[in-house]
Amino acid sequence: MSPTAPSPHPSDSDDHALVPRIIPRAEHGISRKNISNGALRVLYRLHEAGYKAFLVGGAVRDLLLGGHPKDFDVATDATPEQTRALFRNCRLIGRRFRLAHVVFGREIVEVATFRGVGEVGNCDRHVVDGRIVRDNVYGDIEEDAIRRDFTINALYYDIADFSVRDYVGGIEDLRQRRMHLIGDPEQRYREDPVRMLRAARLAAKLDFNLSAETEAPIRDLAPLLADVAPARLFDESLKLFLAGHGLESLRRLHNLGLLGQIFPATAEALAGPNCASFGRLLGYTFTGTDDRVRSGKTVTPAFLFAAMLWEPVHSLAERLCNEGADPAVASVTAVDRILRQQAARVAIPKRFTYAMDEIWSLQPRFEQRQKKRVMRLLAHPRFRAAYDFLLIRAHEEPELKEQVDWWTEAQELDSEALSKRLAAANAPNAPRVEGDPVRKRKRSRRKKHNVESPDTASAEPSSE
Repeated sequence: MSPTAPSPHPSDSDDHALVPRIIPRAEHGISRKNISNGALRVLYRLHEAGYKAFLVGGAVRDLLLGGHPKDFDVATDATPEQTRALFRNCRLIGRRFRLAHVVFGREIVEVATFRGVGEVGNCDRHVVDGRIVRDNVYGDIEEDAIRRDFTINALYYDIADFSVRDYVGGIEDLRQRRMHLIGDPEQRYREDPVRMLRAARLAAKLDFNLSAETEAPIRDLAPLLADVAPARLFDESLKLFLAGHGLESLRRLHNLGLLGQIFPATAEALAGPNCASFGRLLGYTFTGTDDRVRSGKTVTPAFLFAAMLWEPVHSLAERLCNEGADPAVASVTAVDRILRQQAARVAIPKRFTYAMDEIWSLQPRFEQRQKKRVMRLLAHPRFRAAYDFLLIRAHEEPELKEQVDWWTEAQELDSEALSKRLAAANAPNAPRVEGDPVRKRKRSRRKKHNVESPDTASAEPSSE
């Protein structure tokens, strides 16, 4: 079949009129050397069993762009049950979308049956308020292409002849470095509001622009994200911020009006009086996180989320203090309010919120230089994360530089040398070093000969 260009961006009504553009092996850069062994085994076994088998989606897109995808998805005309019959290492998952997962050690190859257009009200396809809540209607490859989200994700690599099939103009959009939603954008966003977040994430990852019609409805439809399960939004947040392009994802979300739907306190702080300083703090944080991800180092969502909510918590605590609240009470109240507000949008697991709270609560303890407190802080399991956060804060708060220098050196000393240094610094007649807290001298009280008051007996301050 000779290469034929399809209509650039077909609507749902064009499903059976699609004529694919077929790019033969000699005219594209995809090599089987860059496809995982697991994916190739699935493709070949399906093909040998008489089924159609295509590599599809982000893997094809990234291979055409010269990248090295980690995940490989397969599309086929075999049903999930037929796929399972071919692979002993296969399990079926999903209710909303029935999928087959073929497991090869740590690699999971996801196999999906071609999706059909179907009719609303079909027993296997249910739409509620415009959102697809169940969809197991199967069809042919043309219908499957129409059902995908973006044109650049609707490209198919055919294992039968190693060609690439393009039904919706994805090749041209790759060349133009743009993202175009298939079908009517408003309808597609209403079907699944998370597509708006996906648009921002992929645009950030690929450094692509959204087409005008793809971007136009996003600001008006952004409130639809309030109906998405907070647990799902947590998973999407990890994809947005912990995949090596978090800073650009943050910028895209902010510019598209989406950030306020998933991190409302962060968006509000970025529009508040301390927006410039807070924006720079987030810049330092996200840049460091992105660098660690690209270097293959571990990262934790707790540190990133602690930075994103630092200014909201800090500002609220300050306001409560100005209203007369005790500083300690104000801090606890601010943390509780902000985390509760955030949980209503993104369900951050407790193991991360606990870590965030500890990172925040340890910040004032860097001011303390008493021996016991210094040793306890250095031994704290969250010390390193809190110290790293102090480093980031020091970029915007120069008065913290002395603390950073002191604790940086303290970590390099062995316990004996550190103990001697602390003993010398805390000696009664030792000259005070700038930044060291002022020690108040204890006042002793004489006990009365006749009466010993319980209150007096317990009034001796702690030696810590």
